[in-house]
Amino acid sequence: QVQLVESGGGLVQAGGSLRLSCVASGIRFSINAMGWYRQAPGKQRELVATITSGGSPNYTSTVKGRFTITRDNAKSTVYLQMNSLKPEDTAVYYCNQVPRSFDWGQGTQVTVSA
Repeated sequence: QVQLVESGGGLVQAGGSLRLSCVASGIRFSINAMGWYRQAPGKQRELVATITSGGSPNYTSTVKGRFTITRDNAKSTVYLQMNSLKPEDTAVYYCNQVPRSFDWGQGTQVTVSA
């Protein structure tokens, strides 16, 4: 059974930083491209960062230069370091395979105050 467990969210002021973690179980983590998605209130879920099985990252333009995605295959964990946070980054953040293949986890709430 696949399980994705996100953590690390919280309330932070604009300009602050957070580090999100996602632990995956029940999958062959090392061979999967993984990504971080987010869903803001009233908006569709969007993919903001991806990392290939080989560790190559890619970012949507809105987060490029501020967010960094990494992975630790030994721990079946993918991370998202978020710096210079903006109020528009407020959302529930989820991890999943890219393209999305598994049921969503519970996500982790990130709230950025102005």
